[in-house]
Amino acid sequence: MMTEQSTIASRSTVPVRAGAFRSLSRAMFLGFLRDRTALTFTILIPVLFLVLLGSIYKSSGTPKITVLEVGKVSMLDQARAADPRLLGKAMKVTRTNNLARALADVRKGTDDAAVQQQGNHLILHYSVADQTTSAITNSVFSSIVQQANVAATGRPPAYKLTTAQVENKSLKPIQYLAPGLLGWAIASGAAFGAAITLVTWRKDKLLRRLRLSPVSTASVVTARIGMSVAIALVQMLVFIGIAVTPYFGLKLTASWWMSIPLVVAGTLTFMSIGLLVGAVSTTQQAATSLSNLIILPMAFLGGAFIPLDFAPNWIRDVSYAMPLRYLVTGMQDVMARGLGPASALLPLAILLGFSAVLIAIAIKVFRWDEA
Repeated sequence: MMTEQSTIASRSTVPVRAGAFRSLSRAMFLGFLRDRTALTFTILIPVLFLVLLGSIYKSSGTPKITVLEVGKVSMLDQARAADPRLLGKAMKVTRTNNLARALADVRKGTDDAAVQQQGNHLILHYSVADQTTSAITNSVFSSIVQQANVAATGRPPAYKLTTAQVENKSLKPIQYLAPGLLGWAIASGAAFGAAITLVTWRKDKLLRRLRLSPVSTASVVTARIGMSVAIALVQMLVFIGIAVTPYFGLKLTASWWMSIPLVVAGTLTFMSIGLLVGAVSTTQQAATSLSNLIILPMAFLGGAFIPLDFAPNWIRDVSYAMPLRYLVTGMQDVMARGLGPASALLPLAILLGFSAVLIAIAIKVFRWDEA
């Protein structure tokens, strides 16, 4: 009798346990779908990086370099005659007779290299700003010189290649890495700080109290902007202070101080992005997810982490709509490339333009209270 009752009891509990399992699984799955943070970090961000990085590195070939041919370079003519299609795939050559202007263009990053020929001596001028491109440029021209020497069969090597970077040889890759990382740090701090603060103040009813208090809205906004700018400047000083130590070897150029107004403008830009994110977000998790969804891809598309030489044209075109690109390139120009203060004026104007537009949008969608 007991055995039969035990059997019946065990059979009756199986469907109950299976039903509970299904119910719990369904509840957990629906909870996952409602969790914006989990969805963002589990699905959206990995897919987004797959699209970006997959597009950048989908080609196994090398990027096409742009070269300025200063005067007559007969070795390039020989290489074109030997295999015009191959040379056309590797580089785009533009002729010029102005060596000083060509070196300035390479230094600014407008072109990848400048080449001139003196007798049988080929002189290649390149920039260390992009280690990948400079390595490819040196490799291509080493191949051209080797091909010219092979053509002179039975004779000693007729041609010689000399390479010279357009910057001071004491400069190291940290000169170009530091502005990128600093730009990303400024962008992240300003955007996340503004977004999360706005959501928290709204949730805690602090915005309502500030609205009803005798303190003006302008005073509140000015104080918040002042604090964000102060934090960004402290970030910059700490970052540069560590980077200039002998271990890292950052060497500041004469116009490095122009990076200060760039940092201020960049802080305003990314703080306005944070305000916009905070205005449309209802929770801290949502604000964090949306900020990550904006800042992380922008760090790659803006050139803060990796060069875009391998990227297809559409990604390069998109990068011009990213404010981080102008913050990074502006600081690179005055901190690494040795360009004058005037080189920072255009990036500065673009960043301030971004700020004005984004702040105007954030004001339109701003909410004092939770919906």
